[in-house]
Order: sequence, then C-alpha cells, then structure tokens
Amino acid sequence: MKITEVRVFVTCPGRNYTLVKIMTDEPGLYGVGEGTLNGSETIVAEALRHIGQLLIGRDPQRIEDIWHLLYRQGYWRGGPIFMAAIAAVDMALWDIKGKQANLPVYQLLGGKAREGVLVYRHGHGRDPIECEDSVRKWLEQGYRVVRAQIGDYGGAGVVDSLPPVSPGTPSTKIFEPVNYLMGTPKLFEHLRSTLGREVELLHDAHEQLQPIEAAQLAKSLEPYRLFFLEDPLMPEHRESWPILRQASTTPLAIGEIITSRWDCLPLFMNKWIDFIRIKPLHVGGITEARKILTLAEPFNVRSAFHGAADIGPIAQSASVSLQTVIPNFGVQEWTSYSDAAHEVLPGACQVQDGYALPNERPGLGMDINEEAAARYPYQTAFMPLVRRRDGSMHVY
Repeated sequence: MKITEVRVFVTCPGRNYTLVKIMTDEPGLYGVGEGTLNGSETIVAEALRHIGQLLIGRDPQRIEDIWHLLYRQGYWRGGPIFMAAIAAVDMALWDIKGKQANLPVYQLLGGKAREGVLVYRHGHGRDPIECEDSVRKWLEQGYRVVRAQIGDYGGAGVVDSLPPVSPGTPSTKIFEPVNYLMGTPKLFEHLRSTLGREVELLHDAHEQLQPIEAAQLAKSLEPYRLFFLEDPLMPEHRESWPILRQASTTPLAIGEIITSRWDCLPLFMNKWIDFIRIKPLHVGGITEARKILTLAEPFNVRSAFHGAADIGPIAQSASVSLQTVIPNFGVQEWTSYSDAAHEVLPGACQVQDGYALPNERPGLGMDINEEAAARYPYQTAFMPLVRRRDGSMHVY
C-alpha cells in the first residue's frame, strides 16, 4: 500500500481547525487527522504541506518509521508547530490502520481498560453564586467533575480590559495577581459550603503566577480538596516546582503547552505533579502520547488530557481512544461542538453519565466532509493578550 496524496484543510465551523486527509492507492481507504494549534492554524497547515511531500509513495502501515522520519528529517525538530503537524499525520495513519483491520483504534492499542473515560466540564460565572449555578448545571446533566472559575482565566485578577489596537486583533486583559490570590479561595469556600465536599472540583490558574504566588494559592486552596490545581506555573519555571510541591498537598496538573517527552521527564522523575495535561494533538500524535504516559506510569502520574474548545473532534477522538486503554488514566477535559462542526467532522465521540465513550467504528470513527469544510473558511484569530496595570506584558 502507498500514500498517494496528502490533503490539508483549514476550516472554521465555529472555531478554526487544521485537518489532514491522507489518501492511499487502495480504493476508498484514507485516514483523517488533526493538527489544530490555537492561533497558529495556518502555520501548521503550511508545515503539513511541506512534510506531506515526504509521505508520497510511502507505506502508511509503517507508523513508527514515518513518525521518526518526520521528527528527524529537518534536523530542526520539536516545537508546537511541527509536533502538531506530526500529530495530524500520526492520527491519520492510525485511522488507516484501524480501517484496514476493521477495528477501532483503541482495539489496536490493546483494548479497553475501562468502559468510558471520565470527563470534566467548565463551570464559571461573574461571582461565586453564578459559578455555583454553572457547576450545578453540569452536575444535573450527569457530569461528575467540574472546573470552577470566576469569569475568564484570571478571575478576580482581571481588573480591566483594553480595546484592540487595530481591527481583527484581540483586546488586552489587565491582570493583577493580588486580586486573584484573594478571590479564588473565596470562590471555593462558597462552593464547598453550598455543594459539599464530595463534589469533584478543580481550578485552572493558567500559568499566570510567579512561583511564590503559586505556592500561596495551592496552600490557600488545600482546605477545599481540589481534584487538582491546573497550570499554577509555566513549564519554564521547572526549578521552582519543588517550592510549590512543598507548600501544599493540593494535587497539581500541568502540560497542555508541553510538546516534548523531554519536558515531561523531570516532572515525573521528581514527582512534582500528579496529572499530566498533554494530549496526542500537540505532542506528535497517538504514537508519542502513549510513550509519554508509559513514562508517567511508574511515577504515579495520571493523564488529564487537555480538551478545550480549541481542540477539534478528530483530536478529541484520538484522546479518548488512548485514554480508554492506558492504566494510569485520570480525567479528560471535555467540550461540545457546534452543529457546523459536526457537519464538517461527522462521527464525534459521545458522553453518557459523565463518561466519554470511544468510537466503535473502524479507525478513529471520524471523517472530513470536504464540501462542508469549504463553506466555512478560515477566520483570522489570535490568542488573548494580557498585561499588568503598569502596561508591561504578562504571562498567559
């Protein structure tokens, strides 16, 4: 079998997605993958068109060999752009292999270790009472884990907003950490007093704190029994994780912008985290994500794959397929998609009683409707901007 064509699409059925369809010389047999990288979708698409030329004429069944070919071919390797592009190809190759075997991908990975993948949704509001109402909404729908936030990322720390500098560019949030550090414990004090201690709640600091501030936050949240505290530090603050770890027994999670096993290893080996937030989409696909989770297992680090709205249904299916089979599973972040997204990408995984069910159709169980994708052209988009009150740029 040979690869005959690599088709790349950037479409916006509500959100921008970077997609790939790998065609073979076997009639009707092709695979679909996703390389979406929020704010950089067209850049990943160009990377896919470039490396896609190396795939023509190769055997799509040689997944491991093709992975290393793409990773090493350019000498300059790694980074979010190329790892997302490799992930798109890797997903499509697993999709082809599943269709060839007439089995869902999770069966090729060893079969079910669980019947469903526990997922969490996002609860938020302008104040603790609105946030409580949002959390209750998800609990009433059968979800068992909910992330709780005041407003957008930064919560009470967002003290102002500036308009875009030019049309088509994002507005700028003004963030002050003292407000955030004071407001977040008050949120969870309210939620625990109204919802009880049994409800599983978590919180995302979104890497906006300095190390000592993160330690203060983790310590202040310890009485409220979080499922985990997400991204209290940037990955670049690796040497400061011991300060955070020693400050509190609050479980810690990080990894949604990590793209390399080499960045994960110190977190595992030093037992600085409890959950790793990578996902196949941004670390090079199913092939590499499974290796990273194998490395995590002996250090008691569980998966908590990133799965916000900037990740499309194909990448979501890949995440569910892998987390159905790994022994060290924790939880999966979850989002729902627009009708337009389902039109472009039919076959998304379904949730039942708070658990995502893996696709039982061959491969990843997904498809790309090319005609529908063409009706939703790419829309220019950027990640949000954050500054401090004095005008200096802030982490996000």
